[in-house]
Amino acid sequence: MRDAVALLSGGLDSYTAAALVQADGFRLFALTVHYGQRHAQELEAARAVAKALGVARHIELDVNLAAFGGSSLTSSAPVPKDRPLDRGDIPSTYVPARNTVLLALALAWAETLSAEAIVIGVNALDYSGYPDCRPEFIAAFEDLATLATATGVGGARVRIHAPLQTLTKADIIRKGQALGLDYGLTHSCYDPGTGGRPCGRCDSCVLRAAGFAQAGIPDPVASR
Repeated sequence: MRDAVALLSGGLDSYTAAALVQADGFRLFALTVHYGQRHAQELEAARAVAKALGVARHIELDVNLAAFGGSSLTSSAPVPKDRPLDRGDIPSTYVPARNTVLLALALAWAETLSAEAIVIGVNALDYSGYPDCRPEFIAAFEDLATLATATGVGGARVRIHAPLQTLTKADIIRKGQALGLDYGLTHSCYDPGTGGRPCGRCDSCVLRAAGFAQAGIPDPVASR
């Protein structure tokens, strides 16, 4: 069986990406990083998602990017609400170099496991303008993985699977529904209220709500 390290955040994108790769015949090893994010709900969701996927192993790793600051997701700075998503600027919720750090950690584990793939749920269409979600970045990191590892020097190649890159949020949700995924396990909000209730106004909430509406499927989280 082919092995893959899947980056699981607890959101619906990482859940769907991991499930798609699993459906292609990969055995999953899940990695969730505590990078200093301001709320625990997404970590709890990642545990629930890993259990639902039946991963071979789930590692939770502490790498506190909040020590650097620079993002409203890792500090007490206010999370932007009701922001037009077509502005073209990079919002304060961007965590500097986060996906680079996460992929590097996943690469280290993948090489240790002799896994041939890393799974990440980045998307180049329905996203908030983050530079490390673009296809050019994923392709560049895959090249780096070949140059920087004993695996690559030995002639093998660790592939970066990003199956959601060209899909809309509605398309992602439809694919997840076809796989029977329980999106009630997931968490997307950047600034949840008491009990983890989504704010409904941050970029992530707005994108999620639009995706479910366009897919014609009720969001099980919103209906709680």
